[in-house]
Amino acid sequence: MGEELIFLSPVDGDVLHANDGKIRDGALIMRVQVVAAPGSQVRIAGVPAKEEEPGRFSAVILLPEGGQVLTAESDSGKAQARVTVRFDYVGYYRVSIDDALWFLRDLTDHGYASLFDNPFLKFLKEVHELYGTKIHINIYYQDGETFTITSVPDWYREEWRRSADWLCLSFHARANKPDNPYDGADYDTMKADLSEVKREAIRFAGKELWSEVTTLHWGAATYDGCRALRDGGYKVLVGDFNVDDEKPPVSYYFNLGQRRNIKRRFIWKDEDLGVTFVRSAIILDTHPLSEIVPFLGEIKGDPLRSPYLDLLIHEQYFYPSYPNYEPDYRDKVLTAVRWVTENGYRPAFLQELLCR
Repeated sequence: MGEELIFLSPVDGDVLHANDGKIRDGALIMRVQVVAAPGSQVRIAGVPAKEEEPGRFSAVILLPEGGQVLTAESDSGKAQARVTVRFDYVGYYRVSIDDALWFLRDLTDHGYASLFDNPFLKFLKEVHELYGTKIHINIYYQDGETFTITSVPDWYREEWRRSADWLCLSFHARANKPDNPYDGADYDTMKADLSEVKREAIRFAGKELWSEVTTLHWGAATYDGCRALRDGGYKVLVGDFNVDDEKPPVSYYFNLGQRRNIKRRFIWKDEDLGVTFVRSAIILDTHPLSEIVPFLGEIKGDPLRSPYLDLLIHEQYFYPSYPNYEPDYRDKVLTAVRWVTENGYRPAFLQELLCR
């Protein structure tokens, strides 16, 4: 092995939280592990490390809140390693809506007196008023060839703006079809689609509603596509990060090791790209109502459980006209939000926590 030093835990880009150690005076006390040549004298963040077993060393260190560069080195100075990590508190959630467009078409077609006369937005406002929930909606540009968001009226703008403390909009894709629209898409394609959605959303709702966070449709993109999202203002991307199962990856450009790490820890930052990735906690429309509470309970029981619960659901299942309509749509959302509230999670947008 020679003089090589490698961080085992945390790894570069990890977002650490209260479940990784103990909190004292706003700082995290945690055990850090590295691999080095057996018998080495190793220091981690300046703290002498103990050789727990041949070639495996650990030290307990203190991390203040925010971004940190951790270094490990041998006394000889010939072996060094560093990782960039971030420490944030645990215990927040949001409701996020994917595949959203029909509520905007309904607003356009009916010309309601209020934004919240639309049945879908009315329900979301009820959730907010009951629990203080913050709700993030990822929208399309068009529905086939029949409707585009260029038709959405701007006369609700002030009402949108008054709701910006709990409601936000963001880019999802140009349209629902085809599936995996950005799997292989280049920088310019992503930039163009994002720009069109952003321009129109700001026109009809105001810049206050626009978010620096999104869940890309199908969560598949090239590195250049994600670079276009970053250059378009996105600092956080959300996905499923499935691995070692039969589910679609929904993992952007991640390799196998990165997918396994974020599936286990829920949050990871690509320091080179400058974007933080977050794994959704649950997709509510894929679970029977009776399974939602047990599923969330399993996440809470995991020692590395997520510091942030993204409660995701797709818009279309709300409508009786949709072939796969879920009549318990409202109950699923309310059940999940009631559970997180009763278990001490607080409402917060991801941009409030990770875009500071």
